[in-house]
Amino acid sequence: MPESLLDPTTLGDLLRVASAPDYHRWEDQIRRTGGCADPVHLTGWTLHKDKTTGETLHHYTTEHEPGGRLRIACGNRRASRCPACAWTYAGDTYHLIRAGLAGDDRRDIPAAVRDHPRVFATFTAPSFGRVHNRPDHGVCRCGIRHAPDAPELGTALDPNTYDYAGAVLFNNHAGQLWQRFANRLRREIAARAGLTQRGLKEVCRVSYGKVAEFQKRGALHFHAVIRLDGSDGPDAPPPSWATTGLLTDAIRAAVRHAYTSVSVRAAADQPARTFRWGTQLDIRPVKAFGDGSEITEQAVASYVAKYATKAAENTGTLDRRIGELAELDRHQVPDHTRRLIEACKTLDPLYPDRRLWAWAHMLGFRGHFSTKSRRYSTTLGELRQARADYRAAQERAALGLDDQDREPDTVLVLADWQYAGHGHTPCESVLAATIARDLQLNRETAREALRDLLTDEGGC
Repeated sequence: MPESLLDPTTLGDLLRVASAPDYHRWEDQIRRTGGCADPVHLTGWTLHKDKTTGETLHHYTTEHEPGGRLRIACGNRRASRCPACAWTYAGDTYHLIRAGLAGDDRRDIPAAVRDHPRVFATFTAPSFGRVHNRPDHGVCRCGIRHAPDAPELGTALDPNTYDYAGAVLFNNHAGQLWQRFANRLRREIAARAGLTQRGLKEVCRVSYGKVAEFQKRGALHFHAVIRLDGSDGPDAPPPSWATTGLLTDAIRAAVRHAYTSVSVRAAADQPARTFRWGTQLDIRPVKAFGDGSEITEQAVASYVAKYATKAAENTGTLDRRIGELAELDRHQVPDHTRRLIEACKTLDPLYPDRRLWAWAHMLGFRGHFSTKSRRYSTTLGELRQARADYRAAQERAALGLDDQDREPDTVLVLADWQYAGHGHTPCESVLAATIARDLQLNRETAREALRDLLTDEGGC
């Protein structure tokens, strides 16, 4: 039995939930949400009628549900908030990124994108001061060989000289820095092809998908898949001069160019700053599955999906907005992270348009964690809609609403739904977490079995 169930309050709640006559229906609802940790509660009804005859084909109401409510998944992407919904979000992100690398017939993305120049690039933040680390030789500047999970990793060697203000201002402007890079990259590619920017648009398009990641020191960096297409996107082959080497060279030049920088004005005791990407720029070609390379389509998609469900939690910050600094004591936020948050508080009135205090829990970062260019591949919305359509078709079939004798578009659907709350009781939270683990284990087992089957067939 999980230790959390031994708490008297939770144990009493367990007896209540387990002995309820509608417990199995509650469990069925939670399974349908994937084991969501914070489900949304709805009350209401839906009615299906035949437009021609007026016959009621199906009527559903929440009056007979546990507590008179229907529970649906919260859809939160953060693993720290809802592991179950984050797992689904990560899966969608994986398919989105992989579709732009390997193609997807269901999304009208041809497999020929595998032949397009594409790289996996990592853009890091500059230095704001020396931090504890684990260099190749194993000894930190402090003279200690740190363990891989040492809590001091990423923290300042000298907090009094570390530029905490610069660190949070860089995070705050990282989105603008990326946009400047993307604009400059197109110019660098055009210059290498001997074209104007307008001429480049007629023959070549730059597509990308990226995700943000926080380093232990609290500085943001981006991982990006960057691909060259023809003028119509993934459907068109790139011109013959568009090579992986040209793309790599153009990325390096765009990062170094003076245009790819963001200037921040001086304010009070803060100097004027100009932010650029750090010197550690990693660019690697993305290889097809099975060629022996570590940077494969699957590996890259998995890496991006992993960080799409995270925020800055690995630094010890909170996963929600901070009301007052006293919360940092209650949650035992580490000193290095606390100083970054305090810097957001101090700088907020100096740069009111940057909303630093509102985003202090993100150490100043205020952008989207995962983004893509318009023509990179499919969208998260399309993936969610496909899943919703599939489930709706299953439900119609189960209810007999797909009668072959009925004319199409003759079913009228009426509905009325109202928000009624969210979340679980203490016991329900434990049971939902158990359901989520069981579902994930079953999915992983099925996935491994399918992978083994495909491997065996490929070897025959």
